[in-house]
Amino acid sequence: MKNASLIRTGSLILAVMLAVSTMTGCGSKPDASQSAAGRAAPAARPSTDVSLAPTPPMGFNTWNRFGCEVDEGLIRETADAMVSTGMLAAGYAYLVIDDCWQVARGAGGRIVADPERFPGGMKALADYVHSKGLRFGLYTDVGPKTCQGRPGSLGFDDIDAATYAEWGVDYVKVDWCNADDLDARVAYTKFRDALRKAGRPIVLSICEWGRNDPWTWAPGVGQLWRTTADIADSWESVVWIINANARLYEAAGPGAWNDPDMLEVGNGGMTFDEYKAHFSLWAIMAAPLMAGNDLRAMSEETTSILLNREVIEVDQDPLGVQGRIVIDRGYGGQVWMKPLADGSRAAAFLNYSGKELELYVRWAQIGIAAGPARVRDLWAHQDLGVHSDLGKHYEQRFKANVPAHGVRMFRIYP
Repeated sequence: MKNASLIRTGSLILAVMLAVSTMTGCGSKPDASQSAAGRAAPAARPSTDVSLAPTPPMGFNTWNRFGCEVDEGLIRETADAMVSTGMLAAGYAYLVIDDCWQVARGAGGRIVADPERFPGGMKALADYVHSKGLRFGLYTDVGPKTCQGRPGSLGFDDIDAATYAEWGVDYVKVDWCNADDLDARVAYTKFRDALRKAGRPIVLSICEWGRNDPWTWAPGVGQLWRTTADIADSWESVVWIINANARLYEAAGPGAWNDPDMLEVGNGGMTFDEYKAHFSLWAIMAAPLMAGNDLRAMSEETTSILLNREVIEVDQDPLGVQGRIVIDRGYGGQVWMKPLADGSRAAAFLNYSGKELELYVRWAQIGIAAGPARVRDLWAHQDLGVHSDLGKHYEQRFKANVPAHGVRMFRIYP
């Protein structure tokens, strides 16, 4: 399983956590030198077709909660739950089966789904998912074997893409296990071309863990690309990933998104405040929001996080800008800012430390002109009134108390 440094506070968080993390990525074991840490800044983004993912994809993926324990019943029940819980109405559109659905290749190299776990076949299952108003996704690997040793797509790009299109697949996650001898850009571009030839619009999720600087070449190849090794259901993992993904904001935009991995909200390894911080930072980073918990049995706390429409609106804002750090206090407190299409700003006050902190920001630091601005608390769902920062006196700063390992998130309207 994944590990991360147990450093929670102070200016050492970024430097040490990026240097010593040994979290595994998508089933393999990349070291920290192969992740986002220490890599070159993003290059200019190429022209990208935004139609497949104009905003970060939202949905559900089986891996974080269920691993290889997937079957037809689980997928049908999860599809039902995505509708009944309000997840679909909130924007969670994709239902993605991760590794272990496939067992072999049949005649002509055609991929075969596990006949015991998926007796009705993938076409019928996709039809059921579609009947609920959802979109259907599957998993493969660009190498010869998946992370769990199932058949990968190396040498079978065209037939796999054609099969997925025939089944009605809308999203495919393509992993990087057993592929270190390949050229990542070439391999994923080949898979993209196969999807295009298949004739069905299919989102391509590139999962090579940031090993080959995908932020420099993946826009125009896939619609999203992993920037780090795998997430774990722990505060240390979330902190590590936030800081690894933070500096890549220039690479993201409509149709092309940095992916800091799937959500762990509701899986039990973190506190309520930690999960709120996790979800808030994914939103302000314009990250894909792929739930990874059991949607059939969500607590009220989990539901309140995943269905927070005001935070989701920040993630899904059509301007498509990834938020960035505007203040790093060096003792465990950060202020993040994301500009939004209506001219407002989302601000996240993040507290890595083990004690409550008072954090603050000046309007000029988040691109708001001196003067009055209306403030709304996105977790309290409460208007806080008008705050005036004329840019003259320290006492005019906007401040808030933030719980340990927690977040306060605001939308500020000039």
